[in-house]
Amino acid sequence: MTMLDRRLHAYRPDLAEAGLEGKVEATRFVSGTPARIGVPVVALRPQPDLARGIDTELLYGEDVTIFDRADGWCWVKAAADGYVGYLPESAVAEAASAPTHVVVSQRTFLYPEPELRKPYKTVLSMGSRVHIAGKTEARGNHYLVLDDGTAIFSKHLQPLGALDGQDYVDIAARFLETPYLWGGRSGLGIDCSGLVQLALQMTGRSAPRDTDMQAAGLGEPIERSDVRRGDLVFWKGHVAIFEDPETIIHANGHTMSVARENFEAAVERIGWLYEQPTGYRRPF
Repeated sequence: MTMLDRRLHAYRPDLAEAGLEGKVEATRFVSGTPARIGVPVVALRPQPDLARGIDTELLYGEDVTIFDRADGWCWVKAAADGYVGYLPESAVAEAASAPTHVVVSQRTFLYPEPELRKPYKTVLSMGSRVHIAGKTEARGNHYLVLDDGTAIFSKHLQPLGALDGQDYVDIAARFLETPYLWGGRSGLGIDCSGLVQLALQMTGRSAPRDTDMQAAGLGEPIERSDVRRGDLVFWKGHVAIFEDPETIIHANGHTMSVARENFEAAVERIGWLYEQPTGYRRPF
């Protein structure tokens, strides 16, 4: 049997996703059940163990397929990018009303009712998806109201697809000074490939999650001399977005944040540890 990337294919000796029947060995093959993330942000791990590192994160309202539930954990596959892993069972809920809007600010607050003076219930990241049941105005502020009566400031939301085709570099720049987090993929903390993926997804473009996946197959390869705004540069284990041919935006462990940096200065700084860039790509 072929060895498949466990990050993108759900298979274990005892269980595998139905689409892999005949490709991997497993005792059972299942189609899984649909569910939706019901917490602001949840880590996806390679094993059902809170001590294990984070592979990636899923956001409120994103869809998953559940293949197994055991000991308080769910084994899932994310709908958006196909990433497979484990998350706490408490983080998922049965898929209810389909999302209608997406958070477009770096972060926003979910209020118990349409009133900004009320203590907020939680914080939602850019990319979180919600179903809007109505809208209202309170003391001159406009809110969109969810099914349960909670509310979000209307300017922090847009209908799904409203940003399709827009400049994803502008979206990435909204994350400047966001703390760096290995495996992070939210306005609370983000890593280099998470920044690329989330910014592209916000503008209607799909992208793989990890740096090696992006370097191997996101868009097409280009030469350094052809670089323009929106192109990507890769090092071994790192990726950055060109804001212009001389400036990059990237989530990095040097500043421990999303930062803007002169490209040549970054090459010199990074070189002692990660050597020279391994390639350049144009996403679309």
